[in-house]
Amino acid sequence: MTTYDYNSDVFPGHDPLPSLAQVPSFPLSSADVKAGEQLDAKFAGDNAVSPQLSWEDLPEGTKSLAVTCYDPDAPTGAGFWHWAAFNIPADTSELKQGAGSTPDLGLGVTTLVGDSGQRAYYGANPPAGHAPHRYIFAVHAVDVDTLEVPEDATPTVLAFNLYFHSLGRAHVWGWYEEK
Repeated sequence: MTTYDYNSDVFPGHDPLPSLAQVPSFPLSSADVKAGEQLDAKFAGDNAVSPQLSWEDLPEGTKSLAVTCYDPDAPTGAGFWHWAAFNIPADTSELKQGAGSTPDLGLGVTTLVGDSGQRAYYGANPPAGHAPHRYIFAVHAVDVDTLEVPEDATPTVLAFNLYFHSLGRAHVWGWYEEK
């Protein structure tokens, strides 16, 4: 199995992480996503399931959470949002594999329509032959119980709001490529 560095030259896109608000991190793990490793095919394509994610030791004052998945390597100039869910209760410490298949994650939260047009997790799906793409799964610790982001907003609008309301952020990433 090929393992890459996050900033490897094989990835055609930019690194979005430096442009985010600088906030503390916290432990985030996944049984399904390992940094630098290729995602399993079940997390890719139109019928993909979302990976398992778990976290702990959230920053003091965390009142809710958001989860996002972003591909900075999509040939759009703006990346591609695969998943954006928010107003997750702060006492939540895990999303089980497949939770992103339902718009409310089974928790009564809001999932926005991503760039795929789906109100759910959309699997890794880079254009065949383009290059490997990074998929950045992030959990955001939020300083308010409810982010006032409209249900018809884009994930970019959520990201803008998270810039001003994140107390902490953790991410894990993997890559995928269609030959």
